[in-house]
Amino acid sequence: MAFHALEVSLALVPSLKEPVAVIARTNADLARQIRRAASSIALNVAEGRRRNGGDRIHLWRVAAGSAGEVVAALEAAVSWGDIGSSDIAEPLALLDRINAMLYKMTHKK
Repeated sequence: MAFHALEVSLALVPSLKEPVAVIARTNADLARQIRRAASSIALNVAEGRRRNGGDRIHLWRVAAGSAGEVVAALEAAVSWGDIGSSDIAEPLALLDRINAMLYKMTHKK
C-alpha cells in the first residue's frame, strides 16, 4: 500500500503545476505553501516506508496532515477567487485517493 501511496503522491505534483501557477499570480504565499505541503506528502510516505513500528505510522499521519493542508489551501484559493473549482478537480481527486490510502495505512487492525 505504501508504494502505491508514494506513486499517487508523486502523481499529485504534476497535477498541481498549472493550478499552483495560476494561484501564484494573485497569492504567491499560498502557492508556496501548497508546494511545500504537497512535497511533504511524498517525502513522509517515502520515509515511512523505510521505518518500523510507531515511527512509520507517525510519518504517514504527517503525510495525511499535509494532504489535508493541500486540500484546504486549494479550497481557500477557490474561496479567494484565485482559481476556479473546476481547475482543481484533478488534484482534489488524487488527494482523495491519497487520503484514503493513508487512512488505511494508519488505521490497520
